[in-house]
Amino acid sequence: MASSSLSVVLLILCLLAASASGQRLSPTFYSRSCPRALATIKAAVTAAVSQEARMGASLLRLHFHDCFVQGCDASVLLNDTASFTGEQGAGPNAGSIRGFGVIDNIKAQVEAICKQTVSCADILAVAARDSVVALGGPSWRVLLGRRDSTTASLSQANSDLPAPSLDLANLTAAFAKKGLSRTDLVALSGAHTIGLSQCKNFRAHIYNDTNVNAAFATLRKANCPAAAGNGDGNLAPLDTTTSTAFDNAYYTNLLAQSGLLHSDQQLFNGGATDGLVRTYASTPTRFSRDFAAAMIGMGNISPLTGSQGQIRLSCSKVN
Repeated sequence: MASSSLSVVLLILCLLAASASGQRLSPTFYSRSCPRALATIKAAVTAAVSQEARMGASLLRLHFHDCFVQGCDASVLLNDTASFTGEQGAGPNAGSIRGFGVIDNIKAQVEAICKQTVSCADILAVAARDSVVALGGPSWRVLLGRRDSTTASLSQANSDLPAPSLDLANLTAAFAKKGLSRTDLVALSGAHTIGLSQCKNFRAHIYNDTNVNAAFATLRKANCPAAAGNGDGNLAPLDTTTSTAFDNAYYTNLLAQSGLLHSDQQLFNGGATDGLVRTYASTPTRFSRDFAAAMIGMGNISPLTGSQGQIRLSCSKVN
C-alpha cells in the first residue's frame, strides 16, 4: 500500500512538472487552430526573398539571434520601452539585424486569418526554414507551439551571441551553453553560405590573421580599409562563391582559407572540427541533414509554452 501511494505521489509530481514547463512543441500545433498559418508564412517569405535574395539570410539570422537570447521567444523583435531596453541595440545586433518589416507583414497576414493564435516566435522559426528553402536549401518540420516573451535582455544579447572574433574553444563553449553540440556549431555556421557581413566584423581577420588566403584577403581589403572607423559598414559576402544560394560552398571556402570571419576560419584551423568541415565540403547531403537537425535543436532552446508568456498582437511590443 505504501509503495502504491508513493507511486501515485510520484506520478502527480511528474504531471505537475510537465504542466509547469508547458506542453512539448509539435509540428502540427496549428493544424486545427490556424490551418492556413504555415502556407501564409511561406508565401510571404517566398515573395520577400524573391524581391531581395539577401532577405533570406536576414530572416534566418533573426531566428538565430532570437534563440540565443532568452530562448526562442521573439524577444529580439521587441522595441525599447520605459521598463526595459531591448536587444536590437546590442553590439551584435546594432545596425546589422534586419527583416523586421517582413515579419510585421507576415504577422498582420496571419492575424487576419487567426486572431491572436500564432506567436511571433513561431513565425520567426517558420520564416527561417522557408528562407532556406527559398534559396535552394533543405527543409525540415518546424516544431511549433512557442509563445512570446514580455521582456528582452540587452545584457544577454551582448554576452551570449557569439562574436566574430571568437576562437574555436569559445565558440564551442557559447554553443554548449545553449545545449548545442560541436556538430551543431559547425552545421549552423553553414548558414554563412548566404548573406553579407560588415567590414568591422572581418577587418581584423583579413589584416592580422595568418590563416587567410592572400588573394582572398587582398580582394576583401579593397572594400575594407585597415583603419578602424573607415568603411566599417561596408559589406562583403560571407560566401564569395554563391552568396545567394544555400549550398555547401562555405565549407569549400574554409578549406581554401577563404572564410570571411575569424570565427569562420576557426572551424578549419587544425582543430577538432576540421574533419567535419571536410565532410560537409565533400558531402552536401550530410551538411543538409545535419543543418536541418541543428535548426530543430536550436529552435528548442528554452521556448515559452503553455500559459507562459503571451501571443503578441504586434511583434514589436507587448500586449
